[in-house]
Amino acid sequence: PPREGCFLFTSESVNEGHPDKLADQVSDAVVDALLAQDPDSRIACETCTKTGMVMVFGEITTKAKVDYEKIVRDTCKEIGYDNAAKGLDYKTMEVLNKLEEQSPDIGQAVHGMGTKNIEDIGAGDQGHMFGYASDETSELMPLTHSLATKLGW
Repeated sequence: PPREGCFLFTSESVNEGHPDKLADQVSDAVVDALLAQDPDSRIACETCTKTGMVMVFGEITTKAKVDYEKIVRDTCKEIGYDNAAKGLDYKTMEVLNKLEEQSPDIGQAVHGMGTKNIEDIGAGDQGHMFGYASDETSELMPLTHSLATKLGW
């Protein structure tokens, strides 16, 4: 049992080839495409992947018009997923688009009812991450993160 006042601190790190890496790049590509056309876009884009399939889902408010399937396929092609033997082929994979318009109630509550005052803008329901430099390692990363990353090599 843990001693009183102590807690367990863990870190996770995913390495090359992990589905999270693909998912992050697909979501980033969607965000980039929307913001390129409409800098005021509000985007909560998630991506999940499984053998032969990539799905994008979430809530978006934007005036941009983009081809989500093309973005997903182009991103997978750029990464090198070009053969079903690799688990994914950008030419034949199934692409599911479950992106929807953000609820007006959420938009109003989170985005300050149309105001631009920073103090009126809410955080929404996204995850909270933190990071910091540390002298625990030569990379100036927290030891738990460095160890998690090295375990995957």
